[in-house]
Amino acid sequence: MTLSRHDLLTIGQLAERSGLATSALRYYEKVGLIHATRTAGGQRRFERASLRRVAFVRAAQRVGLSLDEARAALDRLPQDRAPSTGEWSGAAAAWQHRIDQQIEELERLKRKLTGCIGCGCLSISRCALYNTDDRAGMAGPGARYLLTREPTTGPESRPPAG
Repeated sequence: MTLSRHDLLTIGQLAERSGLATSALRYYEKVGLIHATRTAGGQRRFERASLRRVAFVRAAQRVGLSLDEARAALDRLPQDRAPSTGEWSGAAAAWQHRIDQQIEELERLKRKLTGCIGCGCLSISRCALYNTDDRAGMAGPGARYLLTREPTTGPESRPPAG
Protein backbone atom coordinates (compact mmCIF):
# COMPACT_ATOMS: atom_id res chain seq x y z
CA MET A 1 0.00 0.00 0.00
CA THR A 2 1.38 3.37 -1.03
CA LEU A 3 0.63 6.27 1.26
CA SER A 4 -0.07 9.72 -0.11
CA ARG A 5 1.43 12.79 1.46
CA HIS A 6 -2.01 13.41 3.03
CA ASP A 7 -1.75 10.14 4.96
CA LEU A 8 1.50 11.22 6.60
CA LEU A 9 2.04 13.63 9.47
CA THR A 10 4.95 15.97 10.04
CA ILE A 11 6.56 15.85 13.45
CA GLY A 12 4.85 19.16 14.25
CA GLN A 13 1.44 17.74 13.35
CA LEU A 14 2.10 14.61 15.38
CA ALA A 15 3.20 16.75 18.33
CA GLU A 16 0.08 18.90 18.12
CA ARG A 17 -2.27 15.93 17.80
CA SER A 18 -0.57 13.83 20.50
CA GLY A 19 0.14 16.60 23.00
CA LEU A 20 3.83 15.68 23.20
CA ALA A 21 6.81 17.88 22.46
CA THR A 22 8.70 17.23 19.24
CA SER A 23 11.76 16.37 21.33
CA ALA A 24 9.77 13.59 23.04
CA LEU A 25 8.64 12.28 19.66
CA ARG A 26 12.21 12.26 18.37
CA TYR A 27 13.19 10.29 21.49
CA TYR A 28 10.29 7.86 20.98
CA GLU A 29 11.55 7.33 17.45
CA LYS A 30 15.13 6.85 18.64
CA VAL A 31 14.10 4.12 21.10
CA GLY A 32 11.83 2.39 18.59
CA LEU A 33 8.39 3.28 19.92
CA ILE A 34 7.35 5.02 16.70
CA HIS A 35 8.79 4.98 13.22
CA ALA A 36 9.17 7.69 10.59
CA THR A 37 10.01 7.76 6.95
CA ARG A 38 12.09 10.57 5.50
CA THR A 39 11.36 12.92 2.66
CA ALA A 40 13.96 13.63 -0.01
CA GLY A 41 14.92 16.63 2.14
CA GLY A 42 15.35 14.46 5.26
CA GLN A 43 12.19 15.58 7.06
CA ARG A 44 10.35 13.04 9.20
CA ARG A 45 6.94 11.81 8.16
CA PHE A 46 4.83 9.64 10.43
CA GLU A 47 1.92 7.42 9.48
CA ARG A 48 -1.36 8.34 11.17
CA ALA A 49 -1.12 5.03 13.07
CA SER A 50 1.70 6.68 15.02
CA LEU A 51 -0.96 8.66 16.90
CA ARG A 52 -2.36 5.40 18.25
CA ARG A 53 1.12 4.18 19.20
CA VAL A 54 1.89 7.41 21.06
CA ALA A 55 -1.45 7.21 22.88
CA PHE A 56 -0.65 3.60 23.80
CA VAL A 57 2.76 4.62 25.23
CA ARG A 58 1.21 7.43 27.25
CA ALA A 59 -1.43 5.05 28.64
CA ALA A 60 1.30 2.54 29.49
CA GLN A 61 3.24 5.21 31.37
CA ARG A 62 0.13 6.23 33.31
CA VAL A 63 -0.20 2.69 34.66
CA GLY A 64 3.48 2.63 35.57
CA LEU A 65 5.04 0.74 32.68
CA SER A 66 8.50 1.77 31.57
CA LEU A 67 9.19 2.75 27.99
CA ASP A 68 10.88 -0.63 27.51
CA GLU A 69 7.74 -2.41 28.69
CA ALA A 70 5.59 -0.24 26.43
CA ARG A 71 7.86 -1.05 23.48
CA ALA A 72 7.61 -4.78 24.23
CA ALA A 73 3.81 -4.49 24.20
CA LEU A 74 3.86 -2.41 21.01
CA ASP A 75 6.06 -4.99 19.34
CA ARG A 76 3.09 -7.38 19.59
CA LEU A 77 0.80 -4.93 17.79
CA PRO A 78 0.72 -3.96 14.11
CA GLN A 79 2.52 -0.75 13.19
CA ASP A 80 0.48 0.24 10.18
CA ARG A 81 -3.11 -0.31 11.28
CA ALA A 82 -5.40 -0.40 14.26
CA PRO A 83 -4.98 -3.60 16.26
CA SER A 84 -7.76 -6.17 16.16
CA THR A 85 -9.74 -6.86 19.31
CA GLY A 86 -7.71 -10.02 19.89
CA GLU A 87 -4.39 -8.25 19.36
CA TRP A 88 -5.37 -5.47 21.74
CA SER A 89 -6.65 -7.92 24.35
CA GLY A 90 -3.33 -9.76 24.29
CA ALA A 91 -1.36 -6.56 24.85
CA ALA A 92 -3.73 -5.28 27.53
CA ALA A 93 -3.78 -8.61 29.37
CA ALA A 94 -0.08 -8.20 30.05
CA TRP A 95 -0.93 -5.03 31.99
CA GLN A 96 -3.58 -6.57 34.23
CA HIS A 97 -1.17 -8.14 36.69
CA ARG A 98 0.92 -4.97 36.82
CA ILE A 99 -2.15 -2.79 37.47
CA ASP A 100 -3.38 -5.16 40.20
CA GLN A 101 0.05 -4.96 41.88
CA GLN A 102 -0.01 -1.17 41.74
CA ILE A 103 -3.50 -1.01 43.22
CA GLU A 104 -2.41 -3.29 46.06
CA GLU A 105 0.69 -1.18 46.68
CA LEU A 106 -1.29 2.06 46.67
CA GLU A 107 -3.88 0.63 49.08
CA ARG A 108 -1.06 -0.49 51.40
CA LEU A 109 0.56 2.94 51.19
CA LYS A 110 -2.78 4.62 51.88
CA ARG A 111 -3.31 2.51 55.01
CA LYS A 112 0.19 3.20 56.29
CA LEU A 113 0.04 6.92 55.62
CA THR A 114 -3.33 7.21 57.32
CA GLY A 115 -1.87 5.47 60.37
CA CYS A 116 1.11 7.81 60.43
CA ILE A 117 -1.02 10.90 60.09
CA GLY A 118 -3.40 9.64 62.75
CA CYS A 119 -0.71 8.87 65.32
CA GLY A 120 1.55 11.81 64.52
CA CYS A 121 4.52 9.42 64.84
CA LEU A 122 4.28 9.59 68.60
CA SER A 123 5.40 5.99 68.92
CA ILE A 124 8.82 5.83 67.28
CA SER A 125 9.21 2.20 68.33
CA ARG A 126 6.24 1.23 66.11
CA CYS A 127 6.75 3.76 63.32
CA ALA A 128 6.96 2.12 59.88
CA LEU A 129 9.14 4.97 58.65
CA TYR A 130 11.81 4.62 61.32
CA ASN A 131 15.11 3.64 59.77
CA THR A 132 18.00 3.73 62.20
CA ASP A 133 21.46 3.22 60.66
CA ASP A 134 19.86 3.20 57.18
CA ARG A 135 19.05 -0.52 57.39
CA ALA A 136 16.29 0.02 54.85
CA GLY A 137 18.94 1.09 52.33
CA MET A 138 20.01 -2.52 51.99
CA ALA A 139 16.53 -3.39 50.71
CA GLY A 140 16.78 -0.92 47.80
CA PRO A 141 16.02 2.70 46.98
CA GLY A 142 12.93 4.59 48.03
CA ALA A 143 10.60 4.51 51.00
CA ARG A 144 11.16 0.83 51.76
CA TYR A 145 8.95 0.59 54.84
CA LEU A 146 6.07 2.21 53.00
CA LEU A 147 6.57 0.04 49.92
CA THR A 148 6.87 -3.33 51.64
CA ARG A 149 4.07 -5.38 53.08
CA GLU A 150 5.37 -5.13 56.64
CA PRO A 151 8.26 -3.17 58.09
CA THR A 152 11.08 -5.14 59.64
CA THR A 153 10.16 -6.03 63.20
CA GLY A 154 12.22 -7.24 66.05
CA PRO A 155 14.72 -5.65 68.42
CA GLU A 156 17.07 -4.52 65.63
CA SER A 157 14.32 -2.38 64.06
CA ARG A 158 13.51 -0.47 67.22
CA PRO A 159 15.30 2.69 68.31
CA PRO A 160 17.74 2.48 71.19
CA ALA A 161 16.17 2.90 74.61
CA GLY A 162 16.65 6.15 76.37
